[in-house]
Amino acid sequence: MSELQKNTTDDKHAEASQPGWFERVTQFFQNEVKDQEQLLDVMQEAKKNNLLDQYSLSMIEGVMQVAEMQVRDIMIPRSQIVVVERDADLKTILPIVIESAHSRFPVIGESKDEVVGILLAKDLLTQINSGENNSFNIREILRPAVFVPESKRLNVLLDEFRANRNHMAIVVDEYGGIAGLVTIEDVLEQIVGEIEDEHDIEEDKFIHDHTNGISIVKAITPIDEFNAHFKTEISSDDVDTIGGLVMNALGHMPKRGEHVSLHGFDFKVLRASSRRIHLLEVKRVNDSPSSHSISEEAGVTVGDDN
Repeated sequence: MSELQKNTTDDKHAEASQPGWFERVTQFFQNEVKDQEQLLDVMQEAKKNNLLDQYSLSMIEGVMQVAEMQVRDIMIPRSQIVVVERDADLKTILPIVIESAHSRFPVIGESKDEVVGILLAKDLLTQINSGENNSFNIREILRPAVFVPESKRLNVLLDEFRANRNHMAIVVDEYGGIAGLVTIEDVLEQIVGEIEDEHDIEEDKFIHDHTNGISIVKAITPIDEFNAHFKTEISSDDVDTIGGLVMNALGHMPKRGEHVSLHGFDFKVLRASSRRIHLLEVKRVNDSPSSHSISEEAGVTVGDDN
């Protein structure tokens, strides 16, 4: 046997003696899974071998994360819930529904701790078309509210959402008070990432202009990029992004729907998490560039900061 043939034969024997990736995965699942870290190692190796793409791997990691998380980890806190009152008339409810752009609203009685049902925005369409505003009674179109404890696991909640065809749950604390709310979208976003909506813009763009004079701006847009697009001269020694500028002006972590007029523009928060702003709606106003005013979507506070 020649030296070349001998080396080739040795290589084949070496390869045959080492289990392939598929064999290692098979052996792994035949044995007891000890921990998630071990499972993730196998998934990472699958990605390296092009058996999983990054998106699939991220989803698997998301599913594993959801199994470890509780409702309190992702719920919208009580202070940020947009509600409608049980005794409100149609003229009062419609602006709240339109401005917030939500599809479901908790309906409260005397306080936020008394949730009497859920209002679906689509159920208002028949009321609007009928033109009988005087006979409007919100109790006739209320859907039952679902209540879940803060400690409920997200994977269990997702199963319940699917089984009951429900999309929203009111979160209660250990004393029975309302702590927040959670939606099926909130849970799914932990698995698949943030779900895009009609406001989203291309990944490689910071700003998208609409024909009505309104622009959708990512909060991470650098101030210099904003200035170049809008031909302005905004500057700040404290922050580098438009989102940071808006947050500084508001003085707190904003919630969806809050406005601030600043540097000749009206900034409206379209999307924000408990940690940062994601998306802003921007339009020009005639305010003095040196002043700004702040308002909240739900009308709880309205004031000026001069």
